[in-house]
Amino acid sequence: MRTVIQRVSEASVTVGGQTVGRIGAGLCILLGVGKGDNSDTAAALAEKVKNLRIFDDEFGKMNRSVVDCGGAILVVSQFTLYADCGKGNRPSFTDAAPPGLAQELYQEFANRLRASGLSVATGQFQAHMKVTLINDGPVTLVLES
Repeated sequence: MRTVIQRVSEASVTVGGQTVGRIGAGLCILLGVGKGDNSDTAAALAEKVKNLRIFDDEFGKMNRSVVDCGGAILVVSQFTLYADCGKGNRPSFTDAAPPGLAQELYQEFANRLRASGLSVATGQFQAHMKVTLINDGPVTLVLES
């Protein structure tokens, strides 16, 4: 799995003009699922994400997790994180998981975060989405598991 994680003041995702997910302060996560990913991958990544200390403490140091600060998470599926642009000008997505597996692991990742007590919103799998966010910091991380 590959992720782009952004610390946000707020974030939302719309599909066809309808808001399908919205959060206040927390994390906006773009999530790509690869061919070799499985339930263990989703579990490990969810655990890592919820414990990342990327929110400021009272001294202005990144020492608090999204759990510690009571933040929310918006998870948006993004198969294009598996784009291979090494040959030619058109990306190849052969390393991305097939849609059935990708959707299953995307949902499992979000559900594992929810099970830890976090408020989690999602986008709509395989839809053309418009994501709006206010990046806080900016703080942007790329994680792969």
